[in-house]
Amino acid sequence: MRLDALSRLVRLSLARERKGAFFSAFGVAMGVGALVFFVGLGLGVGRVIREKVFPTDARLVDVVPPAVSLGSLLGGGKLDAPTVERLRELPGVEAAYRKMNVRVPAVTRYDGVFFGTRLRMGMEVLALGVEPALVQGDVQMGEFKDAGEGQPIPALVSTRLLELYNKTFAPARKLPQLSANMLVGFGFPVEFNRSYVAAASASGPTQSGQAQVVGASDRALLAGITIPLDAAIRLNRAFGVDSENYSGVTLVATDPSQVPVIVDAVKGMGLEIDDQERRMAENSGAAVALTTSALALLSLLICILAAVNIAHALSASVRARAKEIGVMQAVGASRADIRAIVLAEAAVVGLAGGAAGTIAALLLALGVNRLAAGYLPNFPFKPDSFFSFPWPVVAGGVVLGLVAALVGAYFPSRRAAATDPARTLAG
Repeated sequence: MRLDALSRLVRLSLARERKGAFFSAFGVAMGVGALVFFVGLGLGVGRVIREKVFPTDARLVDVVPPAVSLGSLLGGGKLDAPTVERLRELPGVEAAYRKMNVRVPAVTRYDGVFFGTRLRMGMEVLALGVEPALVQGDVQMGEFKDAGEGQPIPALVSTRLLELYNKTFAPARKLPQLSANMLVGFGFPVEFNRSYVAAASASGPTQSGQAQVVGASDRALLAGITIPLDAAIRLNRAFGVDSENYSGVTLVATDPSQVPVIVDAVKGMGLEIDDQERRMAENSGAAVALTTSALALLSLLICILAAVNIAHALSASVRARAKEIGVMQAVGASRADIRAIVLAEAAVVGLAGGAAGTIAALLLALGVNRLAAGYLPNFPFKPDSFFSFPWPVVAGGVVLGLVAALVGAYFPSRRAAATDPARTLAG
């Protein structure tokens, strides 16, 4: 049968069965729309978790000394210079960046004007020294290196800490909200070997210094400041605490596929992997995926019901048009032609329903985003959009509507093709 003749017959048939076609398409649209909406929501929330709440790089492996170690008895347990060199030489490792905590307590007591607001506050400060190359791309002012005693210490703050400050701490205390660019150049006093909550852990007097913010980084310490490694070593040495062993080493794999091999090699050296944030990201992502899967399953059930409804509607249509089908067969229509007519009718209904459901899901997502922007409080890590609709999801919604309709039309098309024109026309 020619395509133009087929399209004309389908158009006439659907025009005659407008009500049934509309409800069939509506059922498909409900199932497809719900599926696309919930999948887009799951992908959007998962993206926020991966990129904002727990940003992780698939190539990074954070190595730390074990909490309990037998030390030299098994040849491991310490992150000293020789161990770092062994880590650098592991197969699949592109680079190794050392880290060292400032192992004495520190506090800051700020009393002055803080971006137009008078502020008087004291708090504990944690400091982590890292190799400059690990965070160099996030430094916005000067060089990330220790200028020596008596000079300001360059400091990076965590982008996540800045987000928490802007969305919770600042509104509660009526302080100005800040951006990373605004903070660059801001200085604040730091007193080392002093604590508000514990006794000083090292001998010697308190040492006062100045820290200066030079940027914000995803790789910076969340609850503290990140300073150059040389500055951390100098401070630890000045107070007579351990300045030889590192607190951690960040390994960069040549390829994410090398990470499992590197992890096994690191554990074989008697060291541990600090993957707490990665596990939290995976657990949060798994919870989102589980919820999305349950809602997607419900949406698929709606699509199945739509397919059953299409099968029922087409079966009734085939019975009502038995004489019409018999006439078409009598004048030369083959069984394949009859099947094609019924399947084409279902395909039009399925495509219309799938497209309508997908468009409705996109519009509903847009409405939800606008309502969230206008009425939800400005909580930490609040995204601009809670949804993500990559093209396979959009195209998949339309294709799912088509598939559901064709599945529902399969048996009615076979029944229509099996009509005996002689018996049908004889009445």
